[in-house]
Formats: sequence, structure tokens, C-alpha cells
Amino acid sequence: MDYLNRLAETFLDWKAIAEVLPAMFSVGLPNTLVLAIVSGIIGCVVGMVLALMGISRNPVARWAARVYTDVFRGLPAVLTILVIGLGFGPIFRELTGIASPYPMGIAALSLMSSAYIGEIFRSGIQSVDKGQLEAARALGFGYGPSLRMVVVPQGIRRVLPALVNQFIALIKESSLVFTLGLLASERELFQIGQDAAARSGNLSGYVAAAVFYLAMTVPLTHFVNWIDARLRTGKPEKKEPDEAAAVVGKGAHA
Repeated sequence: MDYLNRLAETFLDWKAIAEVLPAMFSVGLPNTLVLAIVSGIIGCVVGMVLALMGISRNPVARWAARVYTDVFRGLPAVLTILVIGLGFGPIFRELTGIASPYPMGIAALSLMSSAYIGEIFRSGIQSVDKGQLEAARALGFGYGPSLRMVVVPQGIRRVLPALVNQFIALIKESSLVFTLGLLASERELFQIGQDAAARSGNLSGYVAAAVFYLAMTVPLTHFVNWIDARLRTGKPEKKEPDEAAAVVGKGAHA
């Protein structure tokens, strides 16, 4: 029982959790969402470019996309964030005058996510039947418009679950941006919990941060499952009630 009480005091100090909640709601949660959403949007744009380069007829474009993807998928996330944030941070500060490492954190997350998203888009585009492209070409569309208006939209629709999974990964990887030494107003959920744990000597701050991460990722995980099931089964047919059918039938005889 002493061990259980000690564990409860270490991880479930409700007073320590209550003290850290306001900062997590007002600072940690918004910054985590900004890091994930902005880097996700940039990652989708760059990832689409990489996907199109990966299926290009130009071997140089295909080679460049492959090297980019292999590098940023092969490096650990924390190493990429440190290299981008600390290596290019001084250059960024000299060029822009912005001392905050926050933009460099977004840049690092965007570079990593674009490598994964590019592969997701490429696999989705290549999964579309070649007959779709041939049919569009037969109707008079060029190769580029055929890809843009026919093939790419179908490919994106097929990989929506994988894209949401990548966004979930971004939410979790945003916790690594703390290694760049963010300002107090820029700290995300993990950093807020870490600061609280360091001040109190209690790990309840980490538990509070974990609850926030779970509150974001668990619903998104179930949303992914719903999208996947919907794409596989299609939209259920809406059955007309008997009363409506009777009215239609009566009107037809009239």
C-alpha cells in the first residue's frame, strides 16, 4: 500500500495538476495546435510537390524527391529539429531579426512531415487505375490537367486516413520543439508539464500533459477508423419511408 500511495503522490497530485491546467489551456494547447496545424499545411503543400516529382517523367526530379524523402524519413525527429533550429537559427535571426526559435521549429516539423506526406500522396496517386488517366487523355486533356483534375483528387481521397494519422504524429512530435528553448509564451504542452514538474519535484505535470495529448489524439484515431470504414463501404443508401412511397404512388395513379 505504501508503494501505491507513493505512486499516487508522484503521478496524481491533484493540487499540482490544478495549478498547471490554466497554463496548459491558455499557452500549451494553442501552441501545440499551431505547431501541428501550420506544419501540417506546409507539409501537405511540399509533400504534393514531392509526390508529383516522384512520379515525374524527369529522372532528375524523381532522384531529387527520393533523396529528400530518404533523408528526412531516415533521421530521428529530435535530430532534425536540433539541426534545423540550432544550425540555421542564427542565419534566420540575422536575415529576419526574429530571435524566437518558434519559426524554426515549424520549419523542422514541416520538412519532416512533407517527406512522409509526399510518400502518402505518391502511393495514393499511383493507386489510381491507369484507365482514369487514359480516359482523360482521350477526352483531349493534356498530361498535366489530367493529373490535376482527375487522378490527383482520387488519389487524395484514398489516402485521407493516412493523412489524419500523419497529423496525429505531428501533434506528438511537436513536443520535441522544446529542445530549441522556446520563450515562455511559446511553450507547448510538454514544456509546460516539464516546467511544472521541475518546480514541484512531482511528475503530475507530465500526467496533465499526457491527458491533453490523449484528448486530441484518441478522437482523431477513431475519426481515422470512421473515414477508413466509410471509404471502404461507401455512403449508405437512404431508404424512403413507406408513407412517402405511398404518396408518390398515389400521385402517379392520379
